[in-house]
Amino acid sequence: MNKVFSGLPVTVFEAMSQLARDNDAINLGQGFPDDPGPEDIRRAAADAVLNGYNQYPSMMGIPELRQAIATHYAHWHGVNLDPMTEVMVTSGATEALASAILAVTSPGDEVIVFQPVYDSYLPIIRQAGGVPRLVRLEPPHWRITEEALRKVFNHKTKAIVFNNPLNPAAVVYPREDLELLARFCQEYDAVAICDEVWEHVTFDGVEHVPLMSIPGMRDRCIKIGSAGKIFSLTGWKVGFVCAAPPLLRVAAKVHQFLAFTTAPNLQVAVAYGLGKDDDYFLSMRKDLARSRDRLAEGLKQIGFPVIRSQGTYFLTVDLAPLGLSGIVVRIGFCPRWRRDTC
Repeated sequence: MNKVFSGLPVTVFEAMSQLARDNDAINLGQGFPDDPGPEDIRRAAADAVLNGYNQYPSMMGIPELRQAIATHYAHWHGVNLDPMTEVMVTSGATEALASAILAVTSPGDEVIVFQPVYDSYLPIIRQAGGVPRLVRLEPPHWRITEEALRKVFNHKTKAIVFNNPLNPAAVVYPREDLELLARFCQEYDAVAICDEVWEHVTFDGVEHVPLMSIPGMRDRCIKIGSAGKIFSLTGWKVGFVCAAPPLLRVAAKVHQFLAFTTAPNLQVAVAYGLGKDDDYFLSMRKDLARSRDRLAEGLKQIGFPVIRSQGTYFLTVDLAPLGLSGIVVRIGFCPRWRRDTC
């Protein structure tokens, strides 16, 4: 039995979701929507099932989607990618993370991770034989400092796993923090595995800047995206991996022995969705911001201090009014709430 995984508890997201089901409660612990998702994208998937190709697609993803990913990132972030050599489709962003971490991490390598940390990172790093080195980020601003980085970067550092926008702290990192992180990655020749699944879920005019776009980082970043987060279709599990050819080739070798490929009808529909007009993405942000503000105001009215969310589906809430000093938790707000109780 694998010792890395056999002693792990059930993920907190599954535990909270089960409690919500058992108690018929609104689930504020996991980031999935109450809405079925954009109808036109769902219809595109249904049409592709009935009238399209339903056998194994290319391991790397259908060309139509890989081109759509490259076009989308060129338009929104100014990152130019070769769709055939620098883009891969995976069965969700978690599989993309596993492919990336297992690709670049050898036994004994140190991998830097920023706390609060998404729960899949550490088990995957340990499964690869890597040694996690944790950087604790502090509320309310969650900023990255040179002092903190100097404590963890060294000659054993192989990679960092960097989540931006940050789940669960709901912060979108400014360019100056990204440039600081880029400087350390270049100084220590480290690969940056960039979990950027919330890249479109930002508020109040705050813009996501991919670490890959920072000078000196183009060839040492593995950028990971998620159609589930972009389109509020979390059950589809369609992820993206973008990297320079030497990095992508190694990640692809891992991917072939994990999921190998992804449902072709969903790939067709995501390709269609990524080509939607800018108004769709901007309106989605406004809808989510209204949900954020509604929940934040309700929490404030009952006495809970809330750190303003810059992005993601989450708010960070101080539990001091419950007598739990120094503890903050994340609470999810779902897109397009349909329940009057929220």
